[in-house]
Amino acid sequence: MTVYLHEYGKILHLSSIVADYLLYALGAFVAVQLFYYLFFFTRLAFYGKGANYGNAMPGVTVLVCAWNERENLTELIPLLDAQEYPEFEVILLDDRSDDGSEEYIRENINGWTHIRYIRINDQFDHVTPKKYALTVGMKKARYPIALMTDADCRPSSNHWITAMTSRVNEDKDIVLGFSPYMRQKGLLNWFIRCETFYAAVQYLSFALAGLTYMGVGRNILYKRSVFFANKGFYTHKHVFGGDDDIFLNEVSTGSNTTISIEEDSFVYSVPKTSWKDWFRQKRRHISVSRFYKFRNKVMLGMLSGSHMATWVLGLATLAYGLVTKDMLLLQSLGVVFGARWIIQWFLLIIINIKLDKTVEWFSFLFMDFALFIYYLVFGILTMTRRKPRKSWN
Repeated sequence: MTVYLHEYGKILHLSSIVADYLLYALGAFVAVQLFYYLFFFTRLAFYGKGANYGNAMPGVTVLVCAWNERENLTELIPLLDAQEYPEFEVILLDDRSDDGSEEYIRENINGWTHIRYIRINDQFDHVTPKKYALTVGMKKARYPIALMTDADCRPSSNHWITAMTSRVNEDKDIVLGFSPYMRQKGLLNWFIRCETFYAAVQYLSFALAGLTYMGVGRNILYKRSVFFANKGFYTHKHVFGGDDDIFLNEVSTGSNTTISIEEDSFVYSVPKTSWKDWFRQKRRHISVSRFYKFRNKVMLGMLSGSHMATWVLGLATLAYGLVTKDMLLLQSLGVVFGARWIIQWFLLIIINIKLDKTVEWFSFLFMDFALFIYYLVFGILTMTRRKPRKSWN
């Protein structure tokens, strides 16, 4: 009997040690998460978004690259041409389209006031098509400010150019905008909106902290002088993608970048409608992150890594607590996760309101778990390498 009690006591002691280690590890990763929320994300949550349209309004060139986008161009071009801004032009860079885009533009261009059309017939092995097209546009532009968007995007208002340009001054050369995806039915659309929203929370918050690492090419502005001073896309001209994030990784500093989150500055994008197309798109986007600066890799790796570790340890602690019927462990787990979710919800709800309520607030908990799966899957996939794609999409 004494031996039995002794062994039972050892088991209880071991169980207690395991429970303590699980809680300590979980607490450490939750602390990392809360550091990002309280040190970085609060900057965006409490950022004043009041427009300052009284600033000088320099001339702006809007650059739109397109490859077989006739259907989208029929919607986008009238919206761009109708922008209310003193001095601007829109350069449509048509990269070898064979879907009737050229015919559509040439038939209608005389009816537009601000549209210029450049047909690109050349393709080169040493530079990707979109980066070549953007470089041509930068060289042909008439104005000192370049504002980029894509053919499948739609400005939210006729004051898009004004809202983005209002943030430019002598010190701010780069303006990062927000580009949510259009709301549609279905799980895929919900997750696309969630992932886009959370990515925006990150890159906008880090930019406010002077640690810019990316923007989105669907809505980004910078002075052309910045482009040419850094030789454009020269260092990564062969990489498909990265015309927004790799470029910003190279040219942004702690002081030359700002953000615009006015509602007028939003640009909505047409989302993918199949998991296969979305998966291909995201894998291409994520693949360029290996070209980021080391500090950016560490910064993002700690955020996504702590997110995954929090869920893995949380689920492991839950399972262990249920098996051992350790109510104290389960209660402690509830306190740790509860504190994390309360802070998370509070800040994300505020930011979500600023970003046009991109995600339904009551789905943040599901979003948190879905992002855990997302990080886990793509974390594994980024360990494998594939040959770069040779097409736009």
